[in-house]
Formats: sequence, C-alpha cells, structure tokens
Amino acid sequence: MKAAAIILAGGKSSRMGTNKALLKINEKTNIERIVEQLKLFFDNLILVTNDVKTYEFLDVQMVPDQYPGMGPLAGVHAGLNVSNYDINLVVACDMPFISSELAEALISKASNYDAVIPVINGKQHPLFAVYQKKVAKLVEERIQSGQLRMKHLLDDLNVLYVTEKELATYSPIALEKVFFNMNHPEEYVEAKKWAESDVSNR
Repeated sequence: MKAAAIILAGGKSSRMGTNKALLKINEKTNIERIVEQLKLFFDNLILVTNDVKTYEFLDVQMVPDQYPGMGPLAGVHAGLNVSNYDINLVVACDMPFISSELAEALISKASNYDAVIPVINGKQHPLFAVYQKKVAKLVEERIQSGQLRMKHLLDDLNVLYVTEKELATYSPIALEKVFFNMNHPEEYVEAKKWAESDVSNR
C-alpha cells in the first residue's frame, strides 16, 4: 500500500500505572498485536518512541519526538516528518483490536483531504486516523505556539469525518472494539476478556 503506518508509543501511561504498549494480551504484548495487524497492509511502519531499547524486539523503524513531552501532536509530527509517503495512518499504542481492513478503508478516502477522522458514537478518534505528510508543518507550528490539542489542529485542516454508518461495512471486527483503548487497569481487564473470548470462539 502506498501509505505508511505511524504508531505512537510515547505516552506516560500515568492512568494505567505501567507501559500500556507492553501489557500482554493472549501472550503477546499490545504493541506486538498492533504491529502484526498493520504489517498485513503496510510495508512502511514507523514507531515513534523516546525509548528505543524497549522496542528493539519489534524490528521496525523507530524515531524519537523532536518535541519531547508535548503529547500526541509531537508524535504525529515526528512520524510524518520521516515518512516516505504522502498518506499516513496514525495509531495510538493502546488500541489492542485495531483493524487493518478499516485502516485501508480510511486511506482509500484520503486523497482529497488533509486528514480522515473516524467519528464513532459522536466521538472523534484522531489517533486511529489518516493524515497527509504535508500536515507536519502545521503540526509543528501548533506545538511551537503551545496549542497541543488535536482538536485545535483539526479545526484548521480540510478534514473528512467518517461515521460508524460508513465504516461498519469495512471492518470484520465490531467498531466499538476497534476503537477501544486502554487507559485504566479495568479497561485492560476488559480487553483481556474480549481477547480470550475471541480465541475460544474460533
């Protein structure tokens, strides 16, 4: 596919109390699950992290934040800057059930927009979304001016918002699962239960 996948692994995981990317679900770390899904469609994977040694086992391209401590926007900026492609999927590292088919669908809609943002049950998901490489310049301006909210960036982009009605046909996994992210310990417990039931239902 003529697009890159950028995985953001720079969060502090303060609410979880431990590194969310390395939590195990069915014997695999969360980050391994994400990488395996994305490798089905992407040959250019970029992991944004300031802790390269921790993720060497993944054997993917890694890049640090140019603006450490500045949140997801800094990760988006770092990933877009080194990407070889105009179109880029950005994924947070706390989403254990991402769908590569859904990623492909979002990318297919991206050619005439700066970004393609899913909106599920009224909630925007800018960290499982598609961005053009050229957006990196505006992202950097936002960081330098201290405007670190993703929403403020989107307000200044030509964005295609796609809802669950449009996306449901593309994903073999229920959308509430695809867009489930683990921020708290109880959400990790829920993710493990879901994953175990997936295995027992095969």
